[in-house]
Amino acid sequence: MNKLTKIGLSALCGSLASITAANAGSLEVLGTAEATWTNKQGLVSGNPIGMNTGMTFKGSGELDGGQTFSVSTTLTDKAVYSTSNITLVTNSVGTFKLSSAEGSGGIGGFDDVSPTAWEEVWDSAIATNVNMQKGVGSSMNVNWSSPSMFGTQLHLAYSPDNDGTQNTNKATSGAASDHFGAGWDVVLDINPQWDNFGFRTFVGASETQIAKSGQLATKDLQGEHQEAVVGLGLTFGPVVLGGQVSAERTRAQAAGAPEYYGNTSWGVAFNVNDSLSVSYGEARHVQSTVAKKSYADGGAILLINPNRNFNEYTPKSWMRGSSVQVAYTVGGLGLKYSDTTYDNTAYGFDAKVPLEARVFAVSMAF
Repeated sequence: MNKLTKIGLSALCGSLASITAANAGSLEVLGTAEATWTNKQGLVSGNPIGMNTGMTFKGSGELDGGQTFSVSTTLTDKAVYSTSNITLVTNSVGTFKLSSAEGSGGIGGFDDVSPTAWEEVWDSAIATNVNMQKGVGSSMNVNWSSPSMFGTQLHLAYSPDNDGTQNTNKATSGAASDHFGAGWDVVLDINPQWDNFGFRTFVGASETQIAKSGQLATKDLQGEHQEAVVGLGLTFGPVVLGGQVSAERTRAQAAGAPEYYGNTSWGVAFNVNDSLSVSYGEARHVQSTVAKKSYADGGAILLINPNRNFNEYTPKSWMRGSSVQVAYTVGGLGLKYSDTTYDNTAYGFDAKVPLEARVFAVSMAF
């Protein structure tokens, strides 16, 4: 890790040249690099060698009274801008954050936190096209976390237009999504820890408004786009066990559009020592789509009688996966391995030919 300390704000912006060294902050540059060898059974693999590199710039400073602020920007492989956050940590009223990070804020940070030694079951080299519940976390959002009290925190997040975009300064998302409007998330996270035992449970919900005009042919007028997540975890010394359930209702009405998503996952991880961890996890994902509408002008009829349901839904299509993982870390060097199997990827229906992927990775952090 390279650390550049005491860089005055005047060095970063000429218009602030009058700022004195007393207001100086610090800047850290963090880097990662990972090389992988991937073998896929049942799929055309081609060249199995892969690589990913990234850098994160973290700046921080202190305000009068001991309150702190920070900013972080991450550049992914080939120096592509990825995420950014501006954070204000107050003395007594919690933490405020402006976020453009994928999955940051609200339920997006809880989409799948089942214990693993390395990656989520669905993120281990097999293209599953899984739909995880992110709430407003995929859009520019403002979020707040309460001070921790006995390991308990409340998280709130809000996006004026939950359209899945991350704007630069002086920019707006325009008509990126005429379908969605404002969205909000709320999560209660209870996570007390003791010497040899830990307990965690969380529950969260998200609701995003759906446009009221121009969507009569595709919108279920009985409600808004809704998502929810609930999870439980236990720690017994070196063993961590946890699982969760999440669900989403899109309120779609158009034939063939996904109406329901559901995800379940669980895992157990064993920390053999400070360097070696092993885990086993499973995940299951379901999708239900709108089969047909009873009336071609269903939108107009729903305006007359919004309590009637004119949709019929297909049987649930599903996919299911499991993964065994091992991770060994020495300093900034990590050796990782995963063996993952999935059935019915891309929400296939009764397509039970399993896909299997084995990945060996060498990662470095500096």
